[in-house]
Order: sequence, then C-alpha cells, then structure tokens
Amino acid sequence: MNRKNDRAIDAFIRHKAERGLKSSGKRAFVVDFFIRANRHFTVEDLYNAVKARRPGISYSTVYRALRLLTECGIAAESMFGESVTRYEPIERSGHHDHLICRKCGRIIEFENLEIEKLQQRVARKYRFTVTAHRLELYGVCRECQRPARRR
Repeated sequence: MNRKNDRAIDAFIRHKAERGLKSSGKRAFVVDFFIRANRHFTVEDLYNAVKARRPGISYSTVYRALRLLTECGIAAESMFGESVTRYEPIERSGHHDHLICRKCGRIIEFENLEIEKLQQRVARKYRFTVTAHRLELYGVCRECQRPARRR
C-alpha cells in the first residue's frame, strides 16, 4: 500500500475512534477496497465489487462505510448530472476535473493548468474569492463515438 492510502486509512481509524465506533472487519475491508480501487463508485457499484470478493458484506455496511469516509474527508460525493451519488477518494491526485460520457457513463479525470489559471483570472477580474470549484464536461467518449462493429 502507498503512503496516501496509509494516511487515508489512519484518518478513517481516528475518525471512527472519535465517534466511538467499534472496529469491523467487514467495514475495514470496504474502506481498504475503496481506497485501493481509486475510482468513482456508486454505493451499488462498490457493493457489487466488494460482494464479489466478500459475499458476507451487506449493502448497509457499504453505505455506512462510504458515509463515514465522506464525513472524515477521505471520500468526496459527486452527482455528475445524474440522480445517483458517486464517491471517489479525495487524495487521488489533488484537484482534478471530469469528462463524463452521456452514453456509457464513463468518467475521465483530467488536470489542466491553463484552465486553472483562467479560472483564477476570471475570479480576480470580478474580485471574487473562490473557495472551491468543480468542472464537469459532458459529451460522448471515444469508445462510444466509434461505429458499432458489424457481426
């Protein structure tokens, strides 16, 4: 495991202890899986992925683990224009933005220093203090743009 993952798990353990929550092997498995997978999950996506490896884990265990991860600042919630919440580890690579495919739902993360600089210039122009921002671009990914192959 890498240092970021170790720090995230340590933060989760501290948060759990501060709230007086008991340790659970199932919850620990969910947390470790989520952090190691390092991608976006809905509760259902994570539940299905975890259940494939540990059949005894319940949906409520996964839901509560994600809620705790969000509370202690390890996971971030996003809706990406949908009615379903997705979660991602916060310490992935720092700030990043998203391209979201409207056909398959694929989420592509990207970083672009020029976009960040442009946002700062716009904020300065309007004497606006930015405390947070999110950039989401919706469209169709490369795979979905390819013509369907004939069989």
